[in-house]
Amino acid sequence: MPSKRSLRSSTANKAVATSDIGAAAAKTADSKALRNPRSSEDYATTPPSKRARFDPTVEHRKKPGTKAQIDIRPNAERTNGVSATTNHASPLDRPAEPNRTNAPLITPRGSRLMTYPRDTAITSPSKTGIPRPTTTTGHILEQACAHLIKQEPRLQPLIEKHHCKVFSLEGLAEECDPFKSLCSGIMAQQVSGAAASSIKRKFIALFYPTEDGQEQARLFPTPTQVAACSVPFLRQAGLSERKAEYIKGLAEKFANGELSASMLINASDEEVLEKLTLVRGLGRWSVEMFACFGLKRMDILSTGDLGVQRGMAAFMGKDVKKLKAKGGGKWKYMSEQDMLRHSEKFAPYRSVFMWYMWRVEDVDTNVVESSM
Repeated sequence: MPSKRSLRSSTANKAVATSDIGAAAAKTADSKALRNPRSSEDYATTPPSKRARFDPTVEHRKKPGTKAQIDIRPNAERTNGVSATTNHASPLDRPAEPNRTNAPLITPRGSRLMTYPRDTAITSPSKTGIPRPTTTTGHILEQACAHLIKQEPRLQPLIEKHHCKVFSLEGLAEECDPFKSLCSGIMAQQVSGAAASSIKRKFIALFYPTEDGQEQARLFPTPTQVAACSVPFLRQAGLSERKAEYIKGLAEKFANGELSASMLINASDEEVLEKLTLVRGLGRWSVEMFACFGLKRMDILSTGDLGVQRGMAAFMGKDVKKLKAKGGGKWKYMSEQDMLRHSEKFAPYRSVFMWYMWRVEDVDTNVVESSM
């Protein structure tokens, strides 16, 4: 029978042997690592593919040969109309198409609708009822400006001086509540900006009387709330009787579903103008401004707008001062037929063209002979 001393000695020798084996294995691993270095992710206990599902900062890359999703190209930063593509993609960049609603729309219940959600952007047009997107919100303005310059080189100085923020990446990210926007337009008809703001504050206070000014700016009554009110009640906000009737009628159309954010998302430019001009209180000019600045539709030309008429006439070299003195009613600067004919080549970006016509006198455009 072995003694206690011999047992302790045997145990100690085994421990030393085990330690030597471990040290040798570690030394071998180190030498292999030097010969074949790996990234720190190779030593992670959780595979990167699984961690990527939960980590939004990990970029998801599709394997070669798989079906590609909609192409979201890098964001473009612009200075005076000149774009420079950066190396990072903006979270605001999403599929877009000139003849569709490019603004996110807010429903009365607070839902957010977009024409081209990322997960349905490549769905067949036969299933969605709308064409596939042709570009993204980060590049649509760049493409529009390039098209305008190609069709009319004299526009280049104007485009280089003025950045069209309305249709920029940030502008196209601005949310639009159609009912609120159209109501605000009716309130602003034939009154000053200050008066329109005062009426709007009082109108909201009829429904949310206890909110402070900062909180009130984020509130607006729903169509159902407004439709349930009488005209005399709405007039307490400072509205004329006719405007109160217009707003109540508009609210009723939204409340019964005749008008909706979904319809405005999916309708064509012609359908938007046709549907909204049937509403009392909404003339063609009001609807065109809403389609351009609210819905961010890029092929709208308001021929009845005197500023657009004047800009186009000046751009074509006409003496707008003489035209103004001469008169001519609604079409004092240019006829509707001439405006449509000269602007046809700028489709599908006539909203952008219109925006620049409002600024035509700010820049000398007589550098190149006009082709208009």
